[in-house]
Amino acid sequence: MSMYQRALAAIYRQNLDRPPFITRLETWFKAHTRTATLPAEFHDLTLDELHQRLGVGRLKFIVPYALRLRDVEVRVCREGEEVFHQFEPVVENFPGMWDYVANDQPGTTITELITPAGKLRLQHLLVLENVLTGTEPYLKEHLIKDEADYRTVEYILEQSEFVPRYESVYAEQRNLGADAFVVPLLHRIPFQQVLLEYLGEAPLFYALHDQRGQVERLLHLLDAQLTDILSRLKAFQVPYVEFPDNLHGMMTNPRLFRQFCQPAYQRYSELLHAQGKKVGSHTDGDIKPLLSLLLDSGLDVCESVSPAPLTAATLEEIWEAWREGPVIWGAIPTPLLEKRTEESEFRAYLDKLLELVAGKPVILGLVDLFMPHNSIERVKTIVSRIEQA
Repeated sequence: MSMYQRALAAIYRQNLDRPPFITRLETWFKAHTRTATLPAEFHDLTLDELHQRLGVGRLKFIVPYALRLRDVEVRVCREGEEVFHQFEPVVENFPGMWDYVANDQPGTTITELITPAGKLRLQHLLVLENVLTGTEPYLKEHLIKDEADYRTVEYILEQSEFVPRYESVYAEQRNLGADAFVVPLLHRIPFQQVLLEYLGEAPLFYALHDQRGQVERLLHLLDAQLTDILSRLKAFQVPYVEFPDNLHGMMTNPRLFRQFCQPAYQRYSELLHAQGKKVGSHTDGDIKPLLSLLLDSGLDVCESVSPAPLTAATLEEIWEAWREGPVIWGAIPTPLLEKRTEESEFRAYLDKLLELVAGKPVILGLVDLFMPHNSIERVKTIVSRIEQA
């Protein structure tokens, strides 16, 4: 079986002779390429060739649709110089607007969205360390900063137009081949959008107290938009889709999850299941407080599951909680691939992991990111141990 076939079997909860190992090596590869520190054995390789050389399946995220921002003028300036200016653009990453943010040169990118209902502004910051480590810019300024911004956001949401890009997903899966898995990314669920993209963590908690009505109206509009988007995906012929929610049990705590997230997951999963699709969420934070709630969420997969020592939840706790729950994708925390972690500790964890998941539906991956200071030699060890399992 190919990596893709094994992953699909795991997603459908079929038992496997050995688990697929599908993950992202892009950050490590990008950092070492930019700093001219790539090991000699990988010189002149592309990222895809690196995955093939190591025997590691490649995980790649692609957004399968875009939004045309009707009646919206978008202006993007980087370090004061205009780099994009267009009326009614087709945007793949709204509201984050990552489409126009450079990730290879340090600097500040300011994005303005100008509408008849007002103007919004985003600010992304990329420092030299981000460039050298291959990591993404930081969202320094969110869209909603005062009460007037809610109405402007509502106007944009009400005018936006769905633009399918399904062929890009099909083409990328064909291009990467059977040992890669292209994951179509949806919008975050409404609460996570408001938390991470529209307001930010602390401002949202204040707003839930001071501007409750406006927050709830925004959540309602985002729910209507996402429900419409998901309904349109009936023609999108893929077995699996994912919400990039970045769940963390301290930010989206159990009370908030029960109120805003669990019912949304259940409704969206039911809609997508009716289309024949399995559904996952990117859960790279500390999900220990949410384990029992995720069990009853309707999700088929929790991707980027990050056990201790990266978070408070141990591998055994997660595994025990989800015997009948979401399939785990991840489970190998990258601190174990650092020099400060003794080789014996790394191997003991790997032995325990492979014994625990033997024959069970699971997809192994490095979580959340394989960083430049992580050991590529330990990746080779993981591949070797899986093949021997």
